[in-house]
Amino acid sequence: MAELPEPVRARVVALVAEVLPQVPELSAALRRIAAFAPTRRAKAGSTAIAAALDLDADAEGGLRARVAAQLRSARPRFAADRLPAGTEPVETAAFAWLVRPEAWADLLAETLLGLQARPAVAEHDLARLQRRVDQLEQELREVRERRRTDVEELKQENAVLRRRLGEARASGREALAGVDEALAGAQAAQAEAEATAASRARELRQARARIAQLEADAGEDRRAARTEREEATLRTRLLLDTITEATSGLRRELALPQASGTPGESAEAQYAVPVSAASGRTRTVNSIGELEGYLAMPRARLIIDGYNLTKQAWPTSPLDAQRIRLTQALAPLVARTGAETTVVFDAAAVTSAAGRQVSGAPRGVRVVFSPAGVIADDVIRDLVAAEPSGRVVLVASDDQAVARDIALDGGRPVPTRLLLQALR
Repeated sequence: MAELPEPVRARVVALVAEVLPQVPELSAALRRIAAFAPTRRAKAGSTAIAAALDLDADAEGGLRARVAAQLRSARPRFAADRLPAGTEPVETAAFAWLVRPEAWADLLAETLLGLQARPAVAEHDLARLQRRVDQLEQELREVRERRRTDVEELKQENAVLRRRLGEARASGREALAGVDEALAGAQAAQAEAEATAASRARELRQARARIAQLEADAGEDRRAARTEREEATLRTRLLLDTITEATSGLRRELALPQASGTPGESAEAQYAVPVSAASGRTRTVNSIGELEGYLAMPRARLIIDGYNLTKQAWPTSPLDAQRIRLTQALAPLVARTGAETTVVFDAAAVTSAAGRQVSGAPRGVRVVFSPAGVIADDVIRDLVAAEPSGRVVLVASDDQAVARDIALDGGRPVPTRLLLQALR
């Protein structure tokens, strides 16, 4: 490498430093350099790298050959015989000396001639550079003077701070003495508090043990009381069953008929205001309270004209959605009152099975579709007519003809708006 110009030698050392950790069979000195950071390898290890390259530059398996192999594999552009056009001459010369492609000597000589033929710096550039150097030196002197002034000021400030620090240390020692006294008092108070806490902990453990004992005793008492209550209940039920069976046997033996009416009904009949059969049968349910009262009666029956109600409540929903929403809304009312509930949907013109289905009807709600050619109003009339006289039958429909006909059979019309209020 001695024959190479300084820029080329520096570039050769930089290229070797880049791939040095991947080069096999390094000497001890080069292994230490390979452990450095990349920038430090080129600076701190340049002399050792140059000496190692000079030692076996032309050897077949020397350091240069091993570095060339790493460069060809790590840098694809070094795998060719020439670098791309426009590459710096220094880079080309370092490549030719290290990698040594075909005709590398001619390439190196040509590149070195190009480096030597570079024009020298012009005189006016030198003068400009010299002026710039003088300017920078003047600025450096001014900066140094300012730094000297700043240092003097900092020294004076440091002296003041040292004096204040001494005063603060003296005050701190006095405060520390007070802190030591306070710490001794705090330690004594802490010891006393710990003794009190230990005493309270013992009392707490005793109290918890007492509570556990009391809870165990209370559990035993509850179990004993439950056992006694179950035995008393069993005896009472046995006695009740005996009395019930005896009463039933006596009724069968005497062939007693079921009692009808009460003693006060004959007296009440004298004061009752006579009404016509038609007016009594056509009474319409007009309030939520009256509706709830009828539904709470024993064996109450509720019949609903399905589409008559849903088309008022959810007019924009599809018919299948209306059916589902109505049956789901009826579930709480039926569960609360226990009324036997039937919803009748008009399917006279429906032939498909999908139009006659309601999925997930709740318990206690029956869904009926009118058969082909029969409207829902006629089905409702048949259901009311089939009920025995005296049973509470409520029909939710706004159809006046349906209301008039079911009233003749003993049913009570319920406006749909009233039932909708009850469902909310």
